[in-house]
Parts: sequence; C-alpha cells; structure tokens
Amino acid sequence: MARPPVNRERRVPPPLDNSALERLALRYVERFATTRGRLTDYLRRKLRERGWAEDAGDPPDLMALADKLAELGYIDDRAFGEARASAMARRGLGQRRVTGALRQAGIAGEDAEALAPAIEDRAIASALTFARKKRIGPFATEAADRVLREKQIGAMIRGGHDFSLARRIAAMAPGENPDLL
Repeated sequence: MARPPVNRERRVPPPLDNSALERLALRYVERFATTRGRLTDYLRRKLRERGWAEDAGDPPDLMALADKLAELGYIDDRAFGEARASAMARRGLGQRRVTGALRQAGIAGEDAEALAPAIEDRAIASALTFARKKRIGPFATEAADRVLREKQIGAMIRGGHDFSLARRIAAMAPGENPDLL
C-alpha cells in the first residue's frame, strides 16, 4: 500500500514588528541566562532571518530593548559574569580564557572591571585545579622529563594560565606540597 506524499513545505514565519520582537526578547531571557550583548546579537540574527514588517516603521534600537530588560531585572551582566567566571575557575581554566569568554559574552566596561579582581584572585587555585585534573607537577605519579614538562606547560597556557605560573607548577616534584606556591 503506497503512502500519499507528505507536504514538507516549511512555514515561513512572518516578518517581525515591535511586539513580536519584544516577545522574542522576553522568551529568550526567560529560557537562557544572558547578557545585553548576547541578547542584541540574538535579536539582530532574528531580524536578519525574518525581516522587518514594512508597516511597522523603522526597526527599533536593539540595545535600547536590552537595556529596558536589564532595568526590569531580567538581565544582569555582572551576575552572569560572576557565575561564568567562577564556573570556569572551578573547571581549572585560567584568567585569559575567562576574560575572553566574558568579552565574547558581551561583558565590557565597568562590569568587566568589577569582575577582574575576583578572576585574578582565583588564578592560583584554578591553575592547581587544572594541574590536578591533568596530573601535572605535584599531582603527577612520576617526574616528567623535559619534553613532557613542555607539553604540560603548553596545555596550561592553552587553558588560559600565565606562563610563569604554569612553569612553576610543572616543575614541582610529584607529591610536593602545592600550597608552597
């Protein structure tokens, strides 16, 4: 028995207007922890995909919409940055990786400056976490030769850690007390 052909035409969503754009923004902040920068990028992408309704006038200022949602308390760049930075530090990622991720998330200006001291304070702890996970330096089972130590230092640098800190940790003997850093 043959099946009838299925109509697979995609329904094209209608172009956006002011109310549809606000609904999209609210739905996005409802579902995801985000920043103003990420929300504006999302809305810009949706505008590019769906277009703007001709009878709706000029497209709105997307940053103004994000600021409005921030004033209402739906978006908090600093809280997002603190949560992201502490999560990345717990995973053992270094200062360069954390600040790069925050910059990519759209956190800049005074929010980024307020987060910088906390990120710097966690540098040694996150480097030791990274070394523990990768079994580098004091967490290794046996002493590393020069080639392996260079690879370990490279891994720590790619993880966002400072070269001198990575070198000090990789040079430590297995079982040595890492609190001496």
